[in-house]
Amino acid sequence: MTRTPPIAERRSETITQHGHTRVSPYAWLKDDNWQAVMKDPSVLSADIRAYLEAENAYTKAALEDPSEALREELFQEMRGRIKEDDSSVPTPDGPFAYFTFHREGGEYGAYARRQWERAFDTDAEYQILFDGDVEGEGKAYFDTGDICQSPDHKLIAVAVDDKGSEFYTITVRDIATGEHLPDVIENTTGDFVWGAGSNVIFWVYRDDQGRPSAVYRRVLGTGEDTLVYEESNPGFFVNIEQSPSEKYIFIRTGGHTTSEVHFFSADETDPELLTIAARETDIEYSVVDFDNEFYILTNADGAVDFKIVKAPISAPGRENWADVLPHQAGRLILDVDSYENHLVRVEREKGLPRIVIRSRDGAEHAIEMKEAAYDLGLAGGYEYNSEILRFAYASPTTPDQVFDYNMTTRERTLRKTREVPSGHNPEDYVVERIMAPSHDGVEVPITLLRHVSTPLDGSAPVLLYGYGSYGVTISADFRTGRLSLVDRGFIYAIAHIRGSQALGYQWYLDGKLEKKENTFRDYVAAGRHLVEQGYTQEGRVVDHGGSAGGLLMGAASNLDPELFAGIIAAVPFVDVLTTMSDADLPLTPPEWPEWGNPIESADDYETIRAYSPIDQVSQRPYPAMLITGGLTDPRVTYWEPAKWVATLRHEAPEGGPYFLRINMDAGHGGASGRFEGLKETAIEYAFALTIAGKTDAFSLDL
Repeated sequence: MTRTPPIAERRSETITQHGHTRVSPYAWLKDDNWQAVMKDPSVLSADIRAYLEAENAYTKAALEDPSEALREELFQEMRGRIKEDDSSVPTPDGPFAYFTFHREGGEYGAYARRQWERAFDTDAEYQILFDGDVEGEGKAYFDTGDICQSPDHKLIAVAVDDKGSEFYTITVRDIATGEHLPDVIENTTGDFVWGAGSNVIFWVYRDDQGRPSAVYRRVLGTGEDTLVYEESNPGFFVNIEQSPSEKYIFIRTGGHTTSEVHFFSADETDPELLTIAARETDIEYSVVDFDNEFYILTNADGAVDFKIVKAPISAPGRENWADVLPHQAGRLILDVDSYENHLVRVEREKGLPRIVIRSRDGAEHAIEMKEAAYDLGLAGGYEYNSEILRFAYASPTTPDQVFDYNMTTRERTLRKTREVPSGHNPEDYVVERIMAPSHDGVEVPITLLRHVSTPLDGSAPVLLYGYGSYGVTISADFRTGRLSLVDRGFIYAIAHIRGSQALGYQWYLDGKLEKKENTFRDYVAAGRHLVEQGYTQEGRVVDHGGSAGGLLMGAASNLDPELFAGIIAAVPFVDVLTTMSDADLPLTPPEWPEWGNPIESADDYETIRAYSPIDQVSQRPYPAMLITGGLTDPRVTYWEPAKWVATLRHEAPEGGPYFLRINMDAGHGGASGRFEGLKETAIEYAFALTIAGKTDAFSLDL
């Protein structure tokens, strides 16, 4: 163990694009055989492994070991807020109610069922169909994709990933006997659906580049797979789902801004695909069936915030689309679901979500909510011919609740409230929503959570969380982990910056491609506004984001390093120019509509180069940084955070310190299991508390 940071070897390599040459001295950290590493981490090149392990050893010696007592305190505190012997609300399916449950001390859930007439009787007998604690025992990483019973309820199919690389294996077992069928399906995304006859599985293939690129059919017992659909465009990914009525199976292919949906009858063993509407660049759509027609959510015809149309199932092409709910600017329609007698949509207006129910006669009503900031969404749970809708609700102070709602009588039944065993009093906390003016005068929403006793005199540190890409909106939900910071005097803030859809789809469009700089400047403006309004001070803001939010962390550190006390960047996408110029990487072609294509476009090259964190590192007063990654991560490959840390140490040695922590047994989501993940959060929070001066768990004078 050493408290001296490792210095990565610099190996000369240059890259020339569009007449510009840049040096890439750490390109060697990308294993030439990276595809194989995703499936078998043991084949990682020895020199790369040695460097990553040296970084982990440094982080352990300098940060983790000194903060052991605090980390354990945080871990036990966060664990104490989890009801360990918990279960989900049962979901009806035919004669049974299916649910998941966790045991006390168990890392992974079990999937079970009981008779539907006793669905909510916790004393009723149940049958375990898949036991995650048993299946995951002894594995460094364990994650399940789809778990689904066959339509006749005699078989259970389960997708499992034990590497973290998101290559799942599907197995099938007989529910009555527990015996495995000989069918084993490899190299899947973990997504599959059953055919109506209970003897066919349609599944999504993940190719050697990690791309979901095809759908295959497995007739159980044959051991053979037949191609149903293959996508030739490397920028499009494929997924599969059943229609709400379960009469049809949809194969959806597309990129971030373009969709194409094919369908066939669920009772077909050898299906002939039909197309809803041929792909058109920047036209998105999704489909449900309702009232013997297809109802389509789309942005076609300039519907920036989306509209709903319908089309005959026999002729669903674009020429036959008829408006059901016309476009209304500022009302972003997020999702559409259907039941036999009701069409349901989730929409966001003025930054807040709501659920709207539409009857066959066109009459509509919304489910009323009272808090100023909250999270709301459909939770599934009932069959197509039901009058009951299930939804989930939470706010930063209100633990998650699951309701069953009668769409006809408008009665709501509370089925479950998330328990916090160690205790939680919502009155101890304050939630605020404020607006911060950005560089161009646009106002950016910020959600704030603080303890009632936290002073508003500028002395409190702030953890400022941000993401701002792909249209992903960070919800004002309930997270027990945050309370460990808030109870210690932190203000927890979420910046709803451009690049998300917090204020509509245009909010997303204004934070991508050539407008990407808005995302970063909005975030910095949010932090500066919190200083100006007296919530905190310069140098008291802790920056936190992951994946594309990690890109945000890197860009913000380059824009305004003095603002931040420190930065937590989880699996950060920071080598944007190089990654977007490598068409062999699994996510590069699909990402071009989000970031631009620097291979083909000199303008895109210049736009990305101007903000790509690695390419903009220079001698600045960077704050301390905790940077994490996963060896088998197919989304943000491990070499991005590794190269960033090496670059920071070389170009800005007086900043930092810079801690790199690569999970050698996991991918994008970090450690699997309920409690192992908390240990990683405890490391992040110990870092945040120390750099904010709330504890002296470890020394920054290294």
